[in-house]
Amino acid sequence: MIKVTTLDNRQIYLNAELIERIENVPETVITLTSGKKILVHETAEEIVSRVIDYRCQFLKPCSP
Repeated sequence: MIKVTTLDNRQIYLNAELIERIENVPETVITLTSGKKILVHETAEEIVSRVIDYRCQFLKPCSP
């Protein structure tokens, strides 16, 4: 799970495995495999970095 901040400043944990797409338009829109969209403050690059860090927890060694 990764932590993101919604546009109403709530911090939520999102299952990184369910992310289908991330867009900057101008806020960041995360589309889940279910089709649900979540608007967040973090940039697409920040989210990608968090997903990589999350996945590296399960791999040894991990070099992003």
